[in-house]
Amino acid sequence: MAPPPTSLVFTVRRCKPELVAPAKPTPHEFKQLSDIDDQEGLRFQIPFIQFYKYDPSMQGRDPVKVIREALAQTLVFYYPFAGRLREGPGRKLVVECTGEGMLFIEADADVTLEQFGNALQPPFPCLEELLFDVTRLKCGGFILALRLNHTMSDAYGLVQFMMAVGDFARGARSPSILPVWQRYLLNARDPPRVTCEHRAYDEVADAKGSINIPLENMAHRSFFFGPTEVSAPTEISIQPDRNEEVRILCLVNARPKFNRLLPIGYYGNAFAISAAVTTTQKLCENSLGYALELVKKAKNEVTKEYMQSLADLMVIRGRPNFTMVRSYLVSDVTHVPGLERLTLGGARQLMVGQPRVELPFFPGVSFYIPSKNGLGEDGIIVPICLPTPAMERFVKELDGLLRDKTIVSSL
Repeated sequence: MAPPPTSLVFTVRRCKPELVAPAKPTPHEFKQLSDIDDQEGLRFQIPFIQFYKYDPSMQGRDPVKVIREALAQTLVFYYPFAGRLREGPGRKLVVECTGEGMLFIEADADVTLEQFGNALQPPFPCLEELLFDVTRLKCGGFILALRLNHTMSDAYGLVQFMMAVGDFARGARSPSILPVWQRYLLNARDPPRVTCEHRAYDEVADAKGSINIPLENMAHRSFFFGPTEVSAPTEISIQPDRNEEVRILCLVNARPKFNRLLPIGYYGNAFAISAAVTTTQKLCENSLGYALELVKKAKNEVTKEYMQSLADLMVIRGRPNFTMVRSYLVSDVTHVPGLERLTLGGARQLMVGQPRVELPFFPGVSFYIPSKNGLGEDGIIVPICLPTPAMERFVKELDGLLRDKTIVSSL
């Protein structure tokens, strides 16, 4: 895929911000988040961006008006999103359902989707100019961007919300999936008791000064893996001590672990962060299969009891963050139902994902998103953020692997 032109210049005209309130009156009440929701590692806003190409069925329909009205109708059902987060005793988060509404900005840009090139993938070009709710493009397409406070929903919940917006944009009278709050289902027990090992929240000493991946001089790249590509771990030049522990943190969807005890429509956070832990030396001395088994084992540890234990840990330890010491976090959202089928009115999305790779407080993260290559083949986009020297070596090693047609991925 060709990268978007770095010299692309265009003008964006922004309207005044407004609040889109629910289309009908909603209850004024306080709703508690779960003990999974309000952990420290989710207390941030995450940007989400969708690109929609022009569709003849939208002829004569203003996407801004369509989405604004659909959003107002959706907020009648998802009215906590129109409220405000409050922190109570013990750092417990609650939503005050005020009905104030969601911030909404419309904009117009004198640019076409084609001018961005063939690679609409993180890091998205001209990010700051495009992170507005709805930006009309010169080609008739548009961009929908929003920011989600992660304590409110995970990827499954966000897609469910966006599907509801799409339902109303098509003229429906109610969402195809009715939302369910019931955050108490993922609260700590009384009394709380930690019954499982949660290595993602280890309190790790860092005597050798390599506590975090460096925030400065980071390189952002995305890689496409389809039918003819392979992936394999490679020793990159971050160069931790070979005897120090390193972690791959995996976001694991826990919904299937509850045997339908989490109802259809639940849109809170229902995942765990599990950790595959080893040393650099063991990674280098063993095969790909060794690393693969570590990750599989870590993901298989997530059970209903594991989730209950995690909620208990959050209460006992004051809602800690995951450890960022020599850690890299990965999240595969390619299997989130409906992510690739999000439509607004008659418009179908061309690309969906996060505009940038890193979290606000931690650059070592990668979110896998579904995509297609230039031949129309299905695959996965893997955005990666690494220190520049490490990225240069990673790209070189990966290019070598992809040229070796004898390698078959076991992932």
